[in-house]
Amino acid sequence: MAEGEQKLADVQGRFMQVVSNGRKASDVEWQSCRLLLSNKRLLILTNEAKQTIPLGKVSSIKSRGDVNEAIAQVSSYLSIQISSDVYLVAPQEQAPFEEKLYSAILDQRTVYVKHPAVKGGVVQDAGWQKAKLGIGEGTVDMAIASGQFVEIDRVDVGAVEVTEQTVKDKQRRVAEVEHLVEQTVVQTHVTGPGRIVAILAGLLGQENEPDADISQAEHEVLMALYSGVSPFKIPDFVGMDVEEVEEIYNNLIEEGLLQQVRARREVSLKPRGRNIASEVIENQ
Repeated sequence: MAEGEQKLADVQGRFMQVVSNGRKASDVEWQSCRLLLSNKRLLILTNEAKQTIPLGKVSSIKSRGDVNEAIAQVSSYLSIQISSDVYLVAPQEQAPFEEKLYSAILDQRTVYVKHPAVKGGVVQDAGWQKAKLGIGEGTVDMAIASGQFVEIDRVDVGAVEVTEQTVKDKQRRVAEVEHLVEQTVVQTHVTGPGRIVAILAGLLGQENEPDADISQAEHEVLMALYSGVSPFKIPDFVGMDVEEVEEIYNNLIEEGLLQQVRARREVSLKPRGRNIASEVIENQ
């Protein structure tokens, strides 16, 4: 490896290139390969060839589990875009490899942060400050130049939206991240190089897909809580027995959609639960 390059992972896996020079490939199949990840590049090695993906040119990473047709031979994989090419890679033990890949691209990157941009639904007057990203175990950390430290637990992230904003007199891509700070829902806004914002948003958005496998009754409880109904009045509001609602609370807590506030079943929506409830209401 080149000077300053450090090996981060060396695993067996599979890959296929599904887009080449902007054109979707046909009749592609998974190929066995060795995946060698460093802090600068990802090498895809087969007996016949070597493919090099410079991490500095990766514009998108997506974790996939919705396999079909030609890609149905694996249960999950990563989609990596570089310029007009797209590769699918399926490393053995994907989770640790994926964490190292995100860390190699995002860790110690300089960004600008507005925190909190919104707190409890109220827009704040925080300004943009320079910060360093850090990728922890299940967290995204931001060390802000002012001395403030922001830790975003990825399981406590709600909606993640990428928008265009005027930042320091320039139009920039901004990741608007809704998450919990103690018991309060806040938004942290992050901007920087466009591809870094996109990859960060992809990482933070993994835990909050609004298609959780929950029942109609659980949807009704989420929507009632989202509308401001007290947890203690939910049984009467939705027309269910207290025991049934208690069981629903248990299920939703296990799904990561609610958090318990007090022992006798006072609960509040977590960001992901708010996201699901708002999606349901908007689609009605």
